[in-house]
Amino acid sequence: MRVKVVGAGSIGNHLSHAARSLGWSVDVVDCDPKALERAKTEIYPTRYGRWDDAIRLFQSDRAPKGDYNLILIGTPPDSHMDLALEALGERPEAILIEKPVCTPDLEQADLLVERAQKYGCRLFVGYDHVVGSAAMRFCELIDQGIVGKPQTLDVEFREHWGGIFAAHPWLSGPADSYLGFWRRGGGSAGEHSHAFNLWQHFANRLGWGPVKYITANLDYVQESGGDYDRLCFANLVTERGYMGRVVQDVVTRPVRKWARLQGSEGFIEWVCGYKPGVDAVITPDGRGEPKIETFTKTRPQDFILELQHLAAALEGDPSRSPLAIERGLDTMMLIAGAHRSAREQRTVRIDWGRGYSTKALDGAE
Repeated sequence: MRVKVVGAGSIGNHLSHAARSLGWSVDVVDCDPKALERAKTEIYPTRYGRWDDAIRLFQSDRAPKGDYNLILIGTPPDSHMDLALEALGERPEAILIEKPVCTPDLEQADLLVERAQKYGCRLFVGYDHVVGSAAMRFCELIDQGIVGKPQTLDVEFREHWGGIFAAHPWLSGPADSYLGFWRRGGGSAGEHSHAFNLWQHFANRLGWGPVKYITANLDYVQESGGDYDRLCFANLVTERGYMGRVVQDVVTRPVRKWARLQGSEGFIEWVCGYKPGVDAVITPDGRGEPKIETFTKTRPQDFILELQHLAAALEGDPSRSPLAIERGLDTMMLIAGAHRSAREQRTVRIDWGRGYSTKALDGAE
């Protein structure tokens, strides 16, 4: 498998290491020569023990084009659409775009899907938690019907983003990157949108139908040149009338990444980071005590599992993958809808028949 990784930052290094762990050839491309040097001398060897000399580094204007099976885009979200449209011209078998897939204005989203279909290229979005072992077990338990009649679903991704800046020491704060600008895909609604994505993933497994209504409150902050939401609280109602809640923030310490499906006969909880290096799925044991199943993992393994899933999806039916572009854009619609609901102080109705566009968010009751 020949892979091009676009972006030599934190995600680009994770994806490069994952691809090399699977024995794939890797070229890394970035427009900034300092980023390429930092990847080689700092990020990669610090995380993985040493630099991998099999990885080739290229500035964007000198990078090879074509003859890649996969192109992995690990750049800021406000560059994703242009880079993905450009990558289609190289005719890869598939393109993986880091989350969130685009900015809340959803510009070019429908165009990208249309062109990918024309070129016969499969698109994926990097919401890697849904293909993790704990989330897969959660879905197995949904299928077993252990909760009885499902009643409500909550998902939270609450994490102070100090951890992000610790992993990006070349950034001094939110305003140094897209993270500090909600219109560029940052803030809590964009950066921690794994919660929206997991909610939709579990709701799809439950057969609840797509989200029809979203009512959100966001706490916007303007400081040090940045303009972002630090809190995002959203209530969701699906087309079949099921209700739930998503909370995302960049202020909570210690981290809380958690989901709970409550039913008439019991519950299922998903906990990311239940212990260091351990995720968990918790259910009742029938005697009033929790039954805890644990799943050991590391951060590099998250990306290895993601690429393994992608390779397997390409061998089967890629459209059924939870990482398929449509699922990533479904999540983008909730991000855009949350911003509109908060800023206009109203419930937003999503009309899925109008495509991946802000025009689909115009209805409200």
